[in-house]
Amino acid sequence: MPTILEPGEIEAAASAPPFLHLPPHNLFALRAERLELLANGHPLADYLRLIAGLCRVQQQVLDDPPSNAPIDEQRLEVCRQHGMPPFAADTLIREDGWQAYLDALLQRYGAPEQPAVADAVTSLRIASSGQLRAWAVALVSGQYSLVPAALVPFLGAALQTAWSHWLLSAPHLQLAPGNSLCQCPACGSPAMAGVIRHRGKHNGLRYLVCSLCACEWHVVRVKCVYCEQSKGLEYLSLEDDRHAANQAPLRAEVCPGCNSYLKLLYLENDAEAEALSADLSSLLLDMRLAQDGYQRLAPNLLLAPGDE
Repeated sequence: MPTILEPGEIEAAASAPPFLHLPPHNLFALRAERLELLANGHPLADYLRLIAGLCRVQQQVLDDPPSNAPIDEQRLEVCRQHGMPPFAADTLIREDGWQAYLDALLQRYGAPEQPAVADAVTSLRIASSGQLRAWAVALVSGQYSLVPAALVPFLGAALQTAWSHWLLSAPHLQLAPGNSLCQCPACGSPAMAGVIRHRGKHNGLRYLVCSLCACEWHVVRVKCVYCEQSKGLEYLSLEDDRHAANQAPLRAEVCPGCNSYLKLLYLENDAEAEALSADLSSLLLDMRLAQDGYQRLAPNLLLAPGDE
């Protein structure tokens, strides 16, 4: 029988914010454009442009994905029945379906000019399936020391492309909140950053952006996504003559309780801001917070920590 809602329940359902936002189908093209813009005059301009080029290849693969890595409909149904992330990274990463996306990305990636980049691409092309799997497992589990730093952006790009494609291709997707605020309901991966929206009924709402599949899920503001406390939270940003401290488009929500932080993008101050590009272009803020003793728990799969 259909569920009958009382008047108060109807109003609550109508006013409740949407739990999920899926990434746009041109996600990687948007990232590339933003990275190229942010690279102008940036001290890490070469790196940002390298990642922009990689994002353009990601978009090519997303637009024309490999046909030999289909979605397992039965898996999706089982996960739905048990309230589990349908694209659980800790499980799918140990299978080989994502490697078709790595092959497609490497095939489309142009001959790199930098010798170090060329060596990284060659290393991935000649690696065995087992070695690729071991590197990927280490990367998604945050064990960066087990992955050669030069391989991280390419391996991470392939994983992002695979998971974003699966997410966008899933029919009638139903997702439940993860076990923690910072856990993606689609794949179980940790959030990379948060976005404070600024339009219509979503104005002022915070959504976390998955580091792997780019799914966004709603989490209330002024609460640490790691220890869930609200007391003593601070919002820090880099000094910038263009913005007052409380109007900076990117700020770190710093929690004194667990000594961690998460970057937040405020779209009202930069409507075109995008999580991955904003994160990579604000590494100076990470360095400053690290000097102050705060730990970063949010991964960026296109960057090996401590490697510029």
